[in-house]
Amino acid sequence: MADNDEHSENRLIAERRGKLARLREQGYAYPNDFRPDTLAGELIAAYGAHSDAGLRKDSIAVKVAGRMMAKRIMGKNSFVELQDRSGQIQLFVQRDALGEEVYGEFKKWDLGDIVGARGTLIKTKTGELSIAVEELRLLVKSLRPLPEKWHGIADQELKLRQRYLDLIASSRTREVFRARTDLIKFVRSYLDALDFTEVETPMMHPIPGGAVARPFETHHHALDRTLYLRIAPELYLKRLLIGGMERVYELNRVFRNEGLSTRHNPEFTMLEIYQAYARYDDLMALTENLVREGTRAILGGTTITYQGEQLDVAPAFLRTTLETALCGHFTELSATSCRDIGALRALCHRHGIEVGPEHGPGKLQLALFEKVVELKLRAPVFITHYPAEVSPLARANDGDPFLTDRFELFIAGRELANGFSELNDPEAQAARFHTQVAAKARGDHEAMFFDGDYIRALEYGMPPAAGFGLGIDRFVMLLTDSASIRDVLLFPQLKPEG
Repeated sequence: MADNDEHSENRLIAERRGKLARLREQGYAYPNDFRPDTLAGELIAAYGAHSDAGLRKDSIAVKVAGRMMAKRIMGKNSFVELQDRSGQIQLFVQRDALGEEVYGEFKKWDLGDIVGARGTLIKTKTGELSIAVEELRLLVKSLRPLPEKWHGIADQELKLRQRYLDLIASSRTREVFRARTDLIKFVRSYLDALDFTEVETPMMHPIPGGAVARPFETHHHALDRTLYLRIAPELYLKRLLIGGMERVYELNRVFRNEGLSTRHNPEFTMLEIYQAYARYDDLMALTENLVREGTRAILGGTTITYQGEQLDVAPAFLRTTLETALCGHFTELSATSCRDIGALRALCHRHGIEVGPEHGPGKLQLALFEKVVELKLRAPVFITHYPAEVSPLARANDGDPFLTDRFELFIAGRELANGFSELNDPEAQAARFHTQVAAKARGDHEAMFFDGDYIRALEYGMPPAAGFGLGIDRFVMLLTDSASIRDVLLFPQLKPEG
């Protein structure tokens, strides 16, 4: 902020503090005895089409409260745009109705102040539904002026750091977060109808697990031990399958110690589902229908408009294997050479992908797919049969143990969901964990720990099952045409100011 702008804002704040001081002297600062009985949006919906004559005849009395977003003083008559959680409605304020003293005080009130109004509904000469105010009260004095401009890089930063200002000023932002809430409500109702049970599992883990990701660490002083913010709830949810809870889900907050981007925030929301006596293809069908019906519930149809691109989720989603996708993109690869480590290393080098001596063909395949192919997947498509090397918790494919029965869903060039048939063989899982521990010893910070308690639980017997995780934030991005994950998180993680 320029020095002149800062000086001007400080002067305005000082003026408003002076007004508040006078209110305190009068014993009238921050009252809490006004109760609105309706919302602006409800009034517009119910009476917006009524005529002025009909409204005056019925003399509909209402009480509203909200923030003053605009004020036009025109002598003895004034107009106010009042905003509450549902929208805006106009107040018609008359000196003769309020009296000289109250009207005089009202003229000194500032934009951003929160007021309560009682009156009757009318239509103005321009046909706008309004409230002819009979009582007007100042409920909260706003000490800081609202920003005047909402465009440009500086303002984008302000919107994210001070989300409350963005919510005050932008109906678009409020709509995005209403859509997010509506989607979560839909997900719950959809899964509850399928006899899934919503559960809650720990957010602090003694051993980070359930995903290949770098965790955040914290310290528990009473126990004098290191704990980890969860990177996934998977291993706890599968313990519940072992305990006989055969269909479970969790809308969970997870934490991954990774960089910031338009698609990544260290703290995000994921839906995880586990179903006993199901395979990966059963949950592919569930995922597809959940995405389709969720889109219909929020948008009223199956067409998503995202960053100028039309995406229809009504047709059956495409399905192809990871190796087929790679061979379709890289002419150097074929069905017989796509696991050749020399060919894969050469391709990685050509595309600027770091390769470690410990990386096998599965790791190299995934690196190439994520770096080059993923962004090209536009229409909804399931990529299936990922290598076991990069899928430590997934069941190996019966016909080809190099692969697992795993899928990921991609829409508009980004991963939306990841699922697989679960590995329920405790000895095979223990061997996978040992492989992960060895990778961690070689410097792979995202590799898993050995979870002895989970192996012990598996030894009691976990029914054959499948599970998947779906990124709620990324789904909301698609449904609301939001370019960045920060636009669908109320308080995203940001770099330090300055």
